[in-house]
Amino acid sequence: MVVVRDIIITGLLLGGIFALVSVGFSLQYGVGRVLNVSHGEFIMLGSFITFWLLGSANINPLVSMLVSGVFVFAIGWFLYATLFRRLMDTSPSIEAFEGKSMLAAFGLLYVVQNLARIIWGSQTQNVIFLNRTVTAAQIPLNRLVALGVVIVISALFYLFLARTRMGKAIRAAGQDPTTAGLMGVNIHGVLAICFGLGLGMAGVAGSLISTVYAISTSMGLQYTVIAMIVVVLGGLGSVTGAMIGGLVLGVVSQLVTYFQPTMTFIAYYAIFIVLLLVRPKGIMGK
Repeated sequence: MVVVRDIIITGLLLGGIFALVSVGFSLQYGVGRVLNVSHGEFIMLGSFITFWLLGSANINPLVSMLVSGVFVFAIGWFLYATLFRRLMDTSPSIEAFEGKSMLAAFGLLYVVQNLARIIWGSQTQNVIFLNRTVTAAQIPLNRLVALGVVIVISALFYLFLARTRMGKAIRAAGQDPTTAGLMGVNIHGVLAICFGLGLGMAGVAGSLISTVYAISTSMGLQYTVIAMIVVVLGGLGSVTGAMIGGLVLGVVSQLVTYFQPTMTFIAYYAIFIVLLLVRPKGIMGK
């Protein structure tokens, strides 16, 4: 029973982090039509901002999570308002824009990764935060705190999309940008906010990852691949699907890790291939 409990709790934590990672990725592609293959590098950036703030100014990771989220959001907003908007305006079709934006994202991947290596090096680092266990449950306290933060952020983000005026504008732009524009929605403004929110969520996820797992400047690609798998699992463009897909993949990951740790990434790709063959539209896809 203890093993089952640990697998479930750790799987939900990992799944919640996967959901945060993937919701931003899904938002960028589902609304902005940007397949952001550099997404994982901004997760890495968020984790190293937390590491740097703790080491240089002894700032609590839960506080630096807000700093990294806002900082990476600003980077995302700026990138869309300059680079991706220009690509959209000069592309003859949405398909051409998708191709150009993916190539631009590849460039961002190498720029961010190499800048991070110049600043922080290539060694693996650890953030020491709440490094003790809850006696009653024998579960690391930092994991329980991270799980609680994931639940709160996910709930707030869902309410933001469902209840606020900006959230409704984002959903409208994702469903039919032309009609949304005719109804008064500032499409470019909404898309810039979407891209910023996507990267902001990545920054927050990176901060949480740094409190639980070791980090390195080469970790980004791993999380980009996970985000792609989760988004396909949940359904392309579906934020709710990304949340569900993240939780499912997290629990599956822990089950596989418990029985055969070396098979974890193989299991990810196996799920990805089976989904593409059996249900390419995903859990919540239409």
